[in-house]
Amino acid sequence: MTIFGARAACCAAGLAALLLSPASSAAPSAEILRWEPPFSYSSPATRQPYAAPAKARRAWKLCVVVPHLKDAYWLAVNYGMIDEARRLGVSMQVLEAVGYPNLARQRSLVQACAEAADMDAVILGTVSFDGLSDLLREVSRRKPVLATVNDIADAGLAAKVGVSWYDMGRQVGEYLAGLPAAGQARVPVAWFPGPRDAGWVPFVDKGFRDAIRGSRIAIVSTGWGDTDKTVQRDLVQEALDAHPEVRYLVGNAMMAEAAVGVLRERDSDGRPGGRSGCIGVLSTYFTPGVYRGIVRGKILAAPTDAPVRQGRLSVDQAVELLEGRRVVRHMGPVIRLVDRRSLPHIDLDESMPPPTFTPQFRYPPR
Repeated sequence: MTIFGARAACCAAGLAALLLSPASSAAPSAEILRWEPPFSYSSPATRQPYAAPAKARRAWKLCVVVPHLKDAYWLAVNYGMIDEARRLGVSMQVLEAVGYPNLARQRSLVQACAEAADMDAVILGTVSFDGLSDLLREVSRRKPVLATVNDIADAGLAAKVGVSWYDMGRQVGEYLAGLPAAGQARVPVAWFPGPRDAGWVPFVDKGFRDAIRGSRIAIVSTGWGDTDKTVQRDLVQEALDAHPEVRYLVGNAMMAEAAVGVLRERDSDGRPGGRSGCIGVLSTYFTPGVYRGIVRGKILAAPTDAPVRQGRLSVDQAVELLEGRRVVRHMGPVIRLVDRRSLPHIDLDESMPPPTFTPQFRYPPR
């Protein structure tokens, strides 16, 4: 069985290179990245051991506001938070903006958290890099605000859990640039960064573009759009119709998951852009759907920023802050590039929730 299945004939060189590539090594699970000064990725992160806190001294109440819970990535963050709240003995309410375009809704949710007398801290996964800055300055005078996952301006922040999305994009770009091009002088790709105004997207976009600069990779199409699978599916269809020469589809995980189905359909009905055209798919982050795609040879690779663990770290950080202990103000997991070769070395429990987990909006449940 080959990585590309039906595409083996045209991708034999790529298969050989992938099988010979070095495997990723797993770091200890109790290791984190730490940034000093906090809230900026201008300085390199340092690795250090991490010990999660013991049970909280008080049943703190955390108000969590996220972009949405409609895809597996944020579901993984949700699981990590809920499970850590259970372990530490704190309570949590989770509110969602229901999508990245909904800045006004997210602002109103953060305001509601600030005004809730029984909430001790706010954990925010933002839909905008600086669209809440004025509000967060005000909220932080009443209770601590902690950022989670998405890049955000540092106004009003007490602490942050996240990784460099520039590095996420860079890792994908470097992986792609290192794949064999079978003698081609130019390798056309379609690029799908995500929603243009989301805080993390400009960074992943820049990281990817910087990584492929000077290589044979050429972006011939860029599709911006919300991380909704239907939206991404339409963008993939449009790119393949307009650019049948495309050899790789690269971008957000919902695009990668949708692309697998699109390529299968096109292959079955003979349209341009089917698997027989040797089109590879890469994702800029890791989800259960991307995992299945990698296992089945339909997706080449994706970096994981361990979203389950980020959820846990955010709850840990809030509890440590509320209990007056020393806090690592900006930390995150080590990014790992996942392909079929490195899969045995990846702790999947840090990246994916249990398959039966469904979105949880309150802990303890009523």
